[in-house]
Amino acid sequence: MRITVYELNRVADAPGGGTSANHRGSGIHQSTLSWEDKMKHLIRNTALATTLLFGAGVAQADWPTDRPIEFIVAFAPGGGTDVMNRTLAPFVEKELGAKITILNRPGASGEIAYTAMTQARPDGYTVSSLNTPGYLTMQMDRKVRFDPKKLCVVARIVEDPGSFIVQANSKFNTLKDLVAYAKENPGAVTVGTTGLGTDEHLAMLQLEKSAGIDLTAVTFNGANEARTALLGGHVDTIGINVGEFVGSDHSAFKNLGQFAEERASIAPDLPTAKEQGFEVLMSSERGIAMGCDVPEEIRTKFSAAVKKALDNPEFQAKAKQMSLALSYRSSEEWNKELPVRAERLGAIWKLAKEQK
Repeated sequence: MRITVYELNRVADAPGGGTSANHRGSGIHQSTLSWEDKMKHLIRNTALATTLLFGAGVAQADWPTDRPIEFIVAFAPGGGTDVMNRTLAPFVEKELGAKITILNRPGASGEIAYTAMTQARPDGYTVSSLNTPGYLTMQMDRKVRFDPKKLCVVARIVEDPGSFIVQANSKFNTLKDLVAYAKENPGAVTVGTTGLGTDEHLAMLQLEKSAGIDLTAVTFNGANEARTALLGGHVDTIGINVGEFVGSDHSAFKNLGQFAEERASIAPDLPTAKEQGFEVLMSSERGIAMGCDVPEEIRTKFSAAVKKALDNPEFQAKAKQMSLALSYRSSEEWNKELPVRAERLGAIWKLAKEQK
């Protein structure tokens, strides 16, 4: 595997950035912890988040009507995370009787947004998107600039399987075509992803291992940027979630296959990687988080508003129109699942370590 960093300048320039021998130019700082210690620390911290759902502080009686709630989206406008939250926000506003302002803070697989979230005042006026696998794998790869114990999940909204797409006129029609070319031309096939340790990156690692090939990763700040680069011929293929592909104008692209156990209901005609002979299974979870030190009363009220918004038939109709792969989990349910997911992702992420 080769990695080309397209745009992580803001991370390289930020405190804790810089360059390592393993990710030259990526602005990622490597921790001195052993692999085993990193995994134990990550799983312990993820499990601990469940017990931190009851933050300290005094709830403001006028929350949330005295000023807008700032919703930090960890990826660029136009991608699946951005679309999901912009679709949901008006319905949450209605339930709360409040104004929500979307603020995109892309970069470093979400680390910039998560850092901003944990540094915000614990008054309930700042919330953030949260995506796995990136949120979990970044903690395996490096010392992050935020304290994961200070970030508590509110709800999972979507679980969307990954896929690889190419230009409509590409010589690749299936994953088998791409693999055959990559075997003859090691490192020549470039794959656009939205960051190291994201679902697209981990899917690429699995395909490399399953097919015995060598691919080159090119990192972008969001799916929209990656799609633009693909259209311009700057990369051969990009990783994109099935919902993002189906829910937008995809006439200029072809999808080579989805990375689901079974064909997703939103793409019943798209073969899985497994059907094509490759062991690749990867999806993106998208949800919402708040600071653990935000008063419990506020977090509970916000969580309830999100659930009511999701149950709204009008929202569900819009979600279907946008091809959002809805898969709700409450904060308690998602917190129970995250340590298990972290352990599974750790085994995949170890593939990257083995290749360095």
